[in-house]
Amino acid sequence: MLGIRDRILDAAVVVLRDLGQAKATTKEIARVAGCSEGSLYTYFANKETLLYAVMSERLPPFIPMLNALMARAGEDTLRENLEEIARIAMPFYVESLPLAATVLSTPELKDSLRRQNLGPHRGNETLAAYLRLEQRLGRIRSGASVEAAAALLLGACQQRAMHMQFTGKTLNAEADDAFVKDLVAALLYGLQPSP
Repeated sequence: MLGIRDRILDAAVVVLRDLGQAKATTKEIARVAGCSEGSLYTYFANKETLLYAVMSERLPPFIPMLNALMARAGEDTLRENLEEIARIAMPFYVESLPLAATVLSTPELKDSLRRQNLGPHRGNETLAAYLRLEQRLGRIRSGASVEAAAALLLGACQQRAMHMQFTGKTLNAEADDAFVKDLVAALLYGLQPSP
């Protein structure tokens, strides 16, 4: 049986995704979780920390993967690592876009996350820091912009997710794999050191 914290997180996903921003109140989340609103605040300081927990713990493991990325510099091939990032980023963005709409349309949430230095920029910063380590190891051309490379990789995954949301298409393993391979191949063309 799920504990109260897990029930709250699952309820938050349902409310944010299915009912939209207008009904994404802590009161509604608590109702769907089957607990009191006070119980929600036992586990989460505010709506912002709840939202971050949802994105970290209930969506595809993009945030945890990024957090572990620095330790992987120099391991496997750069191609394998970037393809793995893209494969996890796409479903994360597909599932998080409705949540992001809630954040972007709620000034208090957006301001709070900004003050805590949380938000989409963190993914780009973390990926750029990882790429910078790979650059120091000689696996990325000296002088290549790792910030641009991070933005290109994650931006392409976000754009594909937005396209899927808009058109109603769903993730397709074969098509997504081809997209990831093409994306990373194009990106590596500009990053690879000269032979």
